[in-house]
Amino acid sequence: MEPQVGAAASAIAAADFSFWTLFTRADFIVKSVIIMLIAASIYSWALIFEKYKVFKKIFKSSEEFEEEFLNSKSVKTLFEKTSSDTDDPMTVVFRSGANYLMQNKSHSQAVLTEKVKRVMDVAIDKEVEKYENKLTFLATVGSVAPFVGLFGTVWGIMNSFQSIAISRNTSLAIVAPGIAEALFATALGLLAAIPAVVAYNKFTSSSRKFTQKLENFTQTFLSII
Repeated sequence: MEPQVGAAASAIAAADFSFWTLFTRADFIVKSVIIMLIAASIYSWALIFEKYKVFKKIFKSSEEFEEEFLNSKSVKTLFEKTSSDTDDPMTVVFRSGANYLMQNKSHSQAVLTEKVKRVMDVAIDKEVEKYENKLTFLATVGSVAPFVGLFGTVWGIMNSFQSIAISRNTSLAIVAPGIAEALFATALGLLAAIPAVVAYNKFTSSSRKFTQKLENFTQTFLSII
């Protein structure tokens, strides 16, 4: 018994369990799962860096504009200083409200305030869609990737059992490579899912804070006019 165990251990030790070898040795289904998870992970990280830059930029630009707004002499003066090509959400919301206000001064105060609020709310919704764009992809990767990896694991273990049945050999040297491929798929699933979930929660929180910031600015604007 001991010589058999020693031989199996030696065979396993001699086997190559590098990531590339695990990939090339896997069958078509497991390879497809691995490629899918790696692609999802790469795109998730690209999206994470992009959204990090976007939220950092809009928080900074909105703070600068808010300070400029509070120090401005009039709505018209600030409107003329801002550009229609701006990518700052708060500036866009301000310009939508200020533009409507200056074009419809003949309305009564109550009606004008209500309509300006509606115009600015629509502008907020459009801006929210922009900076929340593709966040659902992170949520999808976070929830689906572990199950995709698990599918690859189950498939790999099934292949290992088939190898045992065909060779009629229960040696670890026969089972180990297939199990290693299977667990590799699980690891990739978690590797893709964990950063995606963390990033989605972080950016969702940032989005809520910034949306609240825009709504507070709208209230300040309406109270001033």
